[in-house]
Amino acid sequence: MPDNHEYRLRIDVFNVESLPMSRLAEYMTELARLLGEQEHVHFARLEAGSAVLVSSIEGSAVPKVAERLRKIRDGNGPNDAMQAYKALDSLLAKDNAAATLTAESGTESITFPGRTRPKPVRYGPFREEGSLDGVVIRLGGRDESIPILLEDAEGAVYPCQTTVALSKQLALHYRGATVRVYGSGKWMREEDGRWTLQQFDISRFEVIDDSPLLDVVTRLRAVDGSEWGSDASLGDSLGLRREEGTPH
Repeated sequence: MPDNHEYRLRIDVFNVESLPMSRLAEYMTELARLLGEQEHVHFARLEAGSAVLVSSIEGSAVPKVAERLRKIRDGNGPNDAMQAYKALDSLLAKDNAAATLTAESGTESITFPGRTRPKPVRYGPFREEGSLDGVVIRLGGRDESIPILLEDAEGAVYPCQTTVALSKQLALHYRGATVRVYGSGKWMREEDGRWTLQQFDISRFEVIDDSPLLDVVTRLRAVDGSEWGSDASLGDSLGLRREEGTPH
């Protein structure tokens, strides 16, 4: 059976005396996830000098660990391995550190840029025409532009503003029917890639009819020439709603 094989994670800003135990535990946890084959991977020791975490791989697992690390280095490793790589690199960035994971032969296996990685950039703001759906949950102000808060069905809250005239019309639907507002939004692209709305300028709106399906069908039946008077039409409609997974 092949002998055990060692990998060394060298962290440049720490030494044995300065590396906090709690942080060491975090590094060891993510390193174990990175290497995989956890039943066959063991913590061997912490070497002096720069903090060096030495992992010992049982001989039978060496080929699998080596292949896993090769895929991580190429950027196409398993999801859990790539997540562990990102977690380790984030820990290093927080500690203003960088690290390398090297094989026993001394060849560099994986580099963790840590503090040297490119800093995320925040972009914007950008203006875009569009619409928002929600319920008016706050409205008021003394300036010519009236601040309004809309809350959508998932609980997200959107900061908006509009004219005094439109605010008076929207006030009629305060905590009432869902409205669809149209206008121009000011958006930011955050460092993590998310888009956040800074402000939405409402130019017009309409009330969305969120009446129960049976109420809608009743009104349709009252229209002259409508075929909604038959039970089949109602059944077809309800069947369609059930297939779509919407409430009825």
